[in-house]
Amino acid sequence: MKKLIICSIVIFSSAFAKAQTIKTWSLQECVQYAIDNNIDIRQADLNTEVAKLDKKDAVGSFLPSFNASANNSWNTGLTQNITTGVLQTQTTRNSSYGVNSGVTLFDGWANVYRLQRAKMNVLSREYNSELIEDNTLLNVANSYLNVLFNKENLKRLETQHNLTQDQINLTSQLVEAGSIPRGDLLEIKATYANEEQQIIGINNNVVISRIALAQILNLDDFTNFDVEDPELSDPNGFILDRAVNDIYENATEKRFEVKIAEQNTLLAEQDLKISKAAILPRLSAFFNYNTRESGQGNFNSFLDPDSPTRQIGIVEGTNQSVLAPNFTGLIGKPDPLFDQLARNDGISYGLSLNVPVFNGWQVTNNIDRSEINVESNRLNEDQTKLDLKRNIYQSYNDAKGSRAAYESAIIVVEARQLAFEYARERYNVGRMNAFDFNQSQTALTNSQSSLLSSKYDYIFKLKVLELFNGIEADELKL
Repeated sequence: MKKLIICSIVIFSSAFAKAQTIKTWSLQECVQYAIDNNIDIRQADLNTEVAKLDKKDAVGSFLPSFNASANNSWNTGLTQNITTGVLQTQTTRNSSYGVNSGVTLFDGWANVYRLQRAKMNVLSREYNSELIEDNTLLNVANSYLNVLFNKENLKRLETQHNLTQDQINLTSQLVEAGSIPRGDLLEIKATYANEEQQIIGINNNVVISRIALAQILNLDDFTNFDVEDPELSDPNGFILDRAVNDIYENATEKRFEVKIAEQNTLLAEQDLKISKAAILPRLSAFFNYNTRESGQGNFNSFLDPDSPTRQIGIVEGTNQSVLAPNFTGLIGKPDPLFDQLARNDGISYGLSLNVPVFNGWQVTNNIDRSEINVESNRLNEDQTKLDLKRNIYQSYNDAKGSRAAYESAIIVVEARQLAFEYARERYNVGRMNAFDFNQSQTALTNSQSSLLSSKYDYIFKLKVLELFNGIEADELKL
């Protein structure tokens, strides 16, 4: 019953898969899609765009600032009448307008250093994006090889499973003829059942490895995704023909972790220049224009037509009256807006000099911090180069060891294959029992599995060396 359920699931899955349109991807297609869609790469590209905006900010620091302001307010309550000067309860409206501009003439070259730093930071972000791209390519290659390994392992197990089925048929005939005991048939059937379990597990591994690769590519559809099956019978190990020192020299020139470390040192040195610029005076120029208007009416004065003069005193001795013009007035409408703005405007301009004298040791402390940061980044740069050299030498030796293991595994499989053929001939004529025959078959299966593992491990280590050597994305092949 269990076998029937498993067979039904397999048949249904196969029929469903055929009904879908499954696209098979080459390694180059996976690599290019990852470059265009991988989330880590896209995030790194966005960080580069932010650095470019910082560069625009640094350029803008050289340009004059220009700002405009406008204010309109109403005041209600006891306030002074600006027309009569008398305190009274009233509602008044006043407005003011202005523009101002300023420009830094000298700041100890800090703006120049900030612009240079912004340019360096853009380059550093670009290097970081390239490094993430290289790491993604390695992950794509590894995941791609993992899918191929599981698929090839599945084919190997299915082929062995068919041979075991043939052996069951032959053994059944021998048991019926009385040539061998029934226990031998049961032994082979147990091997057949064990192979079925392994096939189910490897099938699951194929699906899981495809999903892992699809996730690196940022694909949504995992079900209709598969990879091409290139011929990998003879891995190309030409990279091992190069001297490891040559690979290291190429890596120091092309690998982005070294370039990032070098760029970080330059950025720290630039930060030191910026902190030292704070010691020098800062000179800036400014220009301001302001004007205002009000909704209050104007006070208009004129001679009183009914009493044009008024007595302001008496001449001593003659008692003659001293007269003066008798003015009266009315509060009229406010002057036109533009007339008020033109009458009430004012301009101020000049230079401003700021000389740092003492600021609680903030400037000197910032300089000391920057100097420490420079030394720290130099040490980090040295450590990055040492790490790169160690990784390259280790990868080179690992690749050579993997090649030796792969070549040895080929010899072992050939020997195990011959031993298995010999055991099968002896078993078929009744000169070997089923247990010993299964032992020979198991040894062959294990050696084949070891060969597959060593082959794909060897190929992956070759790809690692090729990336260290500075291979381009479109040159990454199996």
